[in-house]
Amino acid sequence: MSESDTAEAAPVFAREAPPSGRTEAVTPLIRRLVCPNGGPFTQSGTCTYLVGHGRVAVIDPGPDHAAHQAALLSALDGETVAAILVTHTHRDHSPGARALRDATGAPIVGCGPHRPARAVRGDERTLLDAAGDGDHRPDRELREGDAVEGPGWTLTALATPGHTMNHLAFALAEEEALFSGDHVMAWSTSIVAPPDGAMGPYMASLEKLRGRPEGIYWPGHGGPVREPQRFVRGLAAHRRAREAAILERVALGDRTILAIVAAIYLGLDPALRGAAALSVFAHLEELVAGGRVATDGAPALASEYRPA
Repeated sequence: MSESDTAEAAPVFAREAPPSGRTEAVTPLIRRLVCPNGGPFTQSGTCTYLVGHGRVAVIDPGPDHAAHQAALLSALDGETVAAILVTHTHRDHSPGARALRDATGAPIVGCGPHRPARAVRGDERTLLDAAGDGDHRPDRELREGDAVEGPGWTLTALATPGHTMNHLAFALAEEEALFSGDHVMAWSTSIVAPPDGAMGPYMASLEKLRGRPEGIYWPGHGGPVREPQRFVRGLAAHRRAREAAILERVALGDRTILAIVAAIYLGLDPALRGAAALSVFAHLEELVAGGRVATDGAPALASEYRPA
């Protein structure tokens, strides 16, 4: 851990909650419409973005939510949708793409079908299916560097696996902005929950962003990420500190994920205990793979862990 990372080990999260149900211009090229599906994992709701004017791109149309779809179509009145872009296939982001395609005839582009980070074991299929939109099939799957263009705007795909393994961000060159999906958000850390996601790819994707030029991120939930390179450094340091805390608890004798969560997530909202357990699980999978923690058999939520 570098000195600068140590200084930024606790990123300052912004609690700005964009209002739902109202389309607002946030830059000359970007309009934002927030779905009224707020909650502990979505903040005030899923952010849908309209990029450009006249012939536009729509990013993350959101869940299967009739009121949000009606508001989105109203905001698009008189315009042509050139493409419907999807960052990833969680149910609060991608199902609305199919309804918008049915209404406008625009193609769905962006991330590929939902897939696990690794082979699914035992009853993990329930976790995977609960989170993922298994019906998502894009008309065109974007790979790293692929672009979608319209009058005055260009959106280029950037692979950012980890939160989900098909996660993409989209760079808007004309405004040096990045639509970061759920990979980086200003209001909270992103959940990384096996077998849906994986901590190793997530950390690598954070590192990938550190050298990029964008000066602002527009995330899937909450307000914009300002000073993103500094913020991303803080997120990475925060995750490394969490890993160190987990290693310490294992060394002190905590053998289960529930015991570790109780020790390191003090004052946690009970509604978030399951998410915290999955985050600890993601770290433990990496620690077992790296030979720093041991367990019998493949790591699982119910496994017992010990120092390697």
